[in-house]
Amino acid sequence: MPISLALEEIITTGVRQHLQDPATARFGTMLAGERTLNGRAEIVVCGHVTTKSSGGNGTDKAFAAKIYPDAGSSFELVAMGEEPPDTRLVGDTCRAAGLPPLDTDAKTHL
Repeated sequence: MPISLALEEIITTGVRQHLQDPATARFGTMLAGERTLNGRAEIVVCGHVTTKSSGGNGTDKAFAAKIYPDAGSSFELVAMGEEPPDTRLVGDTCRAAGLPPLDTDAKTHL
């Protein structure tokens, strides 16, 4: 599904709340899909964010999140990280929502 500006704002704000230095966050590829699970509508988002580390180098992290439109568009970060098991959980969440997994090296879909 297309990511509207309003949805993008919810995603970026939610992810930034979980970053050590949110001001340096640069978002890459993001994919979103709608589904209903146990009678609850949700939007699953998978993507990448790059942040500066304390050493000044950029660190790329894959993330998976859920937005619940029926609950005031509340945001839930499912997983975020650059190494397993976090990247595995991101991939599993993307696949379960019918989204193609993101390649953490190329920052594009596989």
